[in-house]
Amino acid sequence: MTDFSANRVMMVDTQVRPSDVTKFPIIDAMLSVRREAFVPRGRKETAYVDANIALSPNRVILEPRSLAKMLDVMELQNSDVVLAIGTGLGYTAALLSRMCDAVIALEEDAALAKDAEASLLEEGADNVVVLEGALTAGAAKHGPYDAIVIEGGVEAVPETLLSQLKEGGRIAAIFMEGALGECRIGYFVDGQVTWRRAFNASAPVLPGFEAAQDFSL
Repeated sequence: MTDFSANRVMMVDTQVRPSDVTKFPIIDAMLSVRREAFVPRGRKETAYVDANIALSPNRVILEPRSLAKMLDVMELQNSDVVLAIGTGLGYTAALLSRMCDAVIALEEDAALAKDAEASLLEEGADNVVVLEGALTAGAAKHGPYDAIVIEGGVEAVPETLLSQLKEGGRIAAIFMEGALGECRIGYFVDGQVTWRRAFNASAPVLPGFEAAQDFSL
């Protein structure tokens, strides 16, 4: 029988801490949240692997290292209201629920949204609201947000999402160029977002977050 508790500690000690992620709220959340509760049925054994876990075409649970570093560079506060775009089965939302005041978890796949809601409820993440809707549309009625986390790759981020940040808010996304990618953090100041490179990472590009194609004759 798999000792998931031991695997959780090993994940933090071998994947998270060596990546210079040492903030107590992140370490505590990753040691406390049962990642195996947010992995597809029949694949619990893969919960703590050092890799993205596929959910469906172009959808993954981000690898622990990349996710931990993303949360680290966002400088999240316990008073923050956060929008999680592409919540999948809810793992990142569960982590955020322990670090922030409230989380809006947006998912456009009805089956994933239903399972995420059930798992989050079972795990006691009662400050998370799961919404079903288009990822590119965000959830403006619950905003503006202190932070937005996009749980997947992007080539471009719609202005619709950027406009849902509070003044001084932050947004994190993994920008992909072919097979290579990097996590960037955007800072919303005076109505504009300025992006800064944070670290190398990789994830499939989420549907709707592709760059506009230029056509020429």
